[in-house]
Amino acid sequence: MSEPQNIKSHAGMQPISWRRRIIDHFMTGLAVLTVILVLVPLVAIFGYLVYRGMGSINWAFLTQTPRPVGEPGGGMANAIVGSGLILAIASLMGVPFGVGAGIYLAEFGRNRFGDSIRFTADVLNGVPSIVIGIVAYSIVVLQQRHFSALAGSVALAIMMVPTITRTTEEMLLLVPQALREAAYGLGIPRWRTALSITLRTATSGVITGIMLAFARVAGETAPLLFTTLGNQFWNLRVDQPTAALPLQIYTYGLSPYDDWHRQAWAGAFVLIILIVTAVAAVRFAVRHGTFGSA
Repeated sequence: MSEPQNIKSHAGMQPISWRRRIIDHFMTGLAVLTVILVLVPLVAIFGYLVYRGMGSINWAFLTQTPRPVGEPGGGMANAIVGSGLILAIASLMGVPFGVGAGIYLAEFGRNRFGDSIRFTADVLNGVPSIVIGIVAYSIVVLQQRHFSALAGSVALAIMMVPTITRTTEEMLLLVPQALREAAYGLGIPRWRTALSITLRTATSGVITGIMLAFARVAGETAPLLFTTLGNQFWNLRVDQPTAALPLQIYTYGLSPYDDWHRQAWAGAFVLIILIVTAVAAVRFAVRHGTFGSA
């Protein structure tokens, strides 16, 4: 008896009007168009970078240091290693502070002090990188009385902290409250619940935020101009001026020499590849459970 009634009720439904169909198709097409408008410049930039940079990469570029103008060959091996050194130190300083601040805001920060931290993190996210470079110059370079890789790492770490803090907080807030309540019911302390249950559940999202911050600072040039300065030779000491890919690209890009322009394009291509590889490797490790549940 119910089936014929359902058929009758469906048969009695009003057909969708042409006006609603037209608006639906129009809005769908508009959404697709916006996606295309975002992707086209991205693909065009990346394609042009591959076109200009890939042909300039050779073994000498990856293994040799820069040479004076007029001498053939040379590369950016010292800048590649220097960038890795600076980013590694910056991550060691910025990631623990950012994740710790995010945990506090999500689990314990529902107060005025937590609101102050959120406001500060949001403001720091909007501060130009050159200003952070000047701050790092004041608190590190002037104290050491010379430029250094450590000063550059401090500047990049300052830039990483607010992004990691806010993304960590948002990821932890997505964890169901029932998991926390179950842990409390078993007598687990609040701090242990935050570290062993809440943070582990949100591991994938937290690491994604860390990699977003890493990708943002990896190509920064302005802070390094005031802190690291650059170096034409090999250097692995954190208390000395160090070469970095963004600095080398900036220097070569401003020069009037075609060979340096070619190497600048190659350096930009290598920098993009290193960032994409690092982010993809971490995402792969997270997805396969190396760092915890995804």
